[in-house]
This record gives sequence, C-alpha cells and structure tokens, in this order.
Amino acid sequence: MKNAKNVLPATKNNLNFLQIDHKIEKILGTAGVIVLPSLRAWEKFIWTRKLFNVKPKEGYFVWVQKQVDFPLYTCVAIASPKIQQDLSNLMVVEEGLKVKANVTCSAAKNHLYGVHKAKGRLILKAGASLDYNHLHRWGEKDLVSPDYEFILEKGASLKYEYKNLLPPENLNFKTSLFLKENASSELRIIINGINSQIKIEDSFYLEGKNASGTASLRLVGKKNSRIDAVSRIIARNEAKGYLDCQGILVDDKSKISLMPEIACENRKAQIIHEASIGKINEEQLLYLMMRGLSQKKAIDLIINGFLKA
Repeated sequence: MKNAKNVLPATKNNLNFLQIDHKIEKILGTAGVIVLPSLRAWEKFIWTRKLFNVKPKEGYFVWVQKQVDFPLYTCVAIASPKIQQDLSNLMVVEEGLKVKANVTCSAAKNHLYGVHKAKGRLILKAGASLDYNHLHRWGEKDLVSPDYEFILEKGASLKYEYKNLLPPENLNFKTSLFLKENASSELRIIINGINSQIKIEDSFYLEGKNASGTASLRLVGKKNSRIDAVSRIIARNEAKGYLDCQGILVDDKSKISLMPEIACENRKAQIIHEASIGKINEEQLLYLMMRGLSQKKAIDLIINGFLKA
C-alpha cells in the first residue's frame, strides 16, 4: 500500500506479525515461537478457546515455548480510510522464559477516520518474565480502544510500558493485571494529549502472597484535550502496591482528572499512592528562553523531560 511504509517500525525485516487494515502482510514464527492469526489458533489449539473467550475475527496469537535471545515484533496499522479493526490477540509465555516484545499500532496518516479496537490477553506462566513495549501513533480523527489483560502466575514478572505521543481523537485505554504468589509488575503509561478525549483505566489485582505492583502515569493535556484516569490497586493477600500519577496542563482549555483507588482486603497488605496535577514550571521555561529557545520549543523540551521521568 502507498502509505504502508509510514507505519512500519525500523525493524520491519524482523517483524513476526504485520497486519495492515484487515490483511496480514507478514507472519513469521521461529524456533520455539509459534505465531498464527488468532482465528487459525482458535481452530488448531482447542485450549486457546477459553483464553480468547469468543471466536476471534482478526488479530494474532504468539506462543513462546522456548527461550529466544531476540525481541518479538508485531505491528498492526490502518492505511486506508474508514477501516474498522476488531482484534483479539493472545500471547502465552511458558515457564521460566524471559521475553521482550515490541508492539506497534498506528495510522499511516491523519484524517483516516479509522477505528482500532483490540482485546488482548497475555499469560505469563510460573517464573516467566516479559518486557512489553506498546507504542501507539494515531491520526487526529481515529477512535482507539485497547483493552489488555495480563495474568502472572507464581513468580512471574512483567514490565509494561504504554506510550502514545500522537493520540487519536478518542482513546479508551484499559488494562488489568492479575498477580499470583511472588509475581511482580511495573506498569508505565505515557500519554501526550493533543485535541483528544482520553479515558484511562488501569487495575492491579494482587491475589497472591508477596505479589507486588507499581503503576506510574505521566499525562500531558494540551490543545483542548481532556484526560480522565482511574488507577486502582486491590490487595487480596499480603502484598505491596504503589501508584504514582502525575499530570501537566499546558493550557486553560484542557482538563486532567486523576482518580487513584486503593483497597486492602488483607491487613498485612501495604499500598501507597501519590497524585499531582500542575502546570509548566515557569522558572524552567524562563531559563530555557533566556538560553535562546522559543517558548514553544522550551515547552516541548520540558514536556519531553516530564514524560521520560
């Protein structure tokens, strides 16, 4: 497709799965890793049906059976006007394996009026480890709804970063994490709101003894954007949780709402939360402008630093 190259990551030759609009352009497994379209996995592996919940229409299935020493790459993109994707993705990492996955979802250009709906489930078996980098880049008129569920069995660990610096007109982001005994997870959500209506809901369920979960949100609202974020940790056992929610408002027409929720169902659980919303630091802004930067460039530099903190 004419604009397909605009949505491909730099590592396009190493992609394990590439879907543009509704067409699978590339699918590549390797020794110890099975990669299939979700519908094919539903048909081939009966056990996946409980994990998908419903028969998938499109999406990918990744089953990591043996240790691999390279990242896995998937890319789903919209390149044509008014495409409506309805994805069901499933990833399973077997016991004791350490995996890195880079996932990109994007639009080839602005004003495609695309719809990207994705439900994902990721299963980390006992002692497994996953470094999951989720990058979104969308056009100004798109509607995007990612809904991901992570299940961490005993001793599993997850590092999950969701980054969206070019958001769609409407973004509904939801993720749920279920942690068993001695499982641990770090969640980081980075969103730069620009003329967008954004809803975020992230939930930790600390179900096993000595489970631990950390959530860090860095949110920027500018150019008439609205961000509503609900972050919750529910400790059902002797466990530890930490919420760190921070937002910056760049203009008076934007709004950010941070709603941390914590609940302990075990008296030995410990949960801490911090939440703050502020404006651009005027001293930093003045210092950078005195160094010769324009106001716009100075603001952009401060925002970039905030999103990386």
